[in-house]
Amino acid sequence: MTAMPILLAAFGGLLAGSFLNVVALRMPRGASFVTGSSHCMSCQSPVKPWDNVPVLSWLLLRGRCRSCGTGISGRYPLVEAGTAALAALTVAVHHDDTTRLALGLVLLAFLVPMALIDLEHRIIPNRLTGPAAVAAIALGTVLDPGGEVERLVAGAAAGGAFLLVALAAPGGMGMGDVKLAGVLGLFLGAAVAPAILLALLSGVLVSAVVIARKGVAGGRKTAIPFGPFLALGGFVAMLAGAGLMDAYLGTF
Repeated sequence: MTAMPILLAAFGGLLAGSFLNVVALRMPRGASFVTGSSHCMSCQSPVKPWDNVPVLSWLLLRGRCRSCGTGISGRYPLVEAGTAALAALTVAVHHDDTTRLALGLVLLAFLVPMALIDLEHRIIPNRLTGPAAVAAIALGTVLDPGGEVERLVAGAAAGGAFLLVALAAPGGMGMGDVKLAGVLGLFLGAAVAPAILLALLSGVLVSAVVIARKGVAGGRKTAIPFGPFLALGGFVAMLAGAGLMDAYLGTF
């Protein structure tokens, strides 16, 4: 494989990351992320095209609005660069598997805004989980019809398991997490198992760190959204989940 597909994926990831920033910013506020030009959230001045180049513009402007000088969150270039890196990694790993490549890139495009919105607003919008589920089923049916039954079963199993937890412990698990778990199953098939395991382990680790810093009482009062951990587990499983499942089944 040449470096060109990876470079193209990175460039596309930069552009996609810029758009996903807009989705994460506007969707929870009920604003359109399709129409309307970018503008400063402080002075409302329109962002010029040359000030809207992913990563580069933020660096040249030193993280400040050209019009009013208000600081611009470093989250924006980080999301753009991160999406570029993850898209490039996806292409590097799955360049010889069209189904996994397509499902992986589409899953990435949904996981980024889901994680960002859950971090900031503690919600995972149906406007993301619904289209993600439809996209997973459509792509899977077209590209790999033989594996679609497995993915449907995995989606139902993952979503069903999280639903039982949500019903058994109200407040501990949101319905957005339930739907995201189901979506991961529709994209990953059996590899949703290591995705959920990694999400649980990383969530427990972060909770332990919070408790260590704030104490048991303070840690229990700290709300930690689970969506970002599911997103992390989903992406790792998208890259290596099939191999992990094969290794596990081969061992036991």
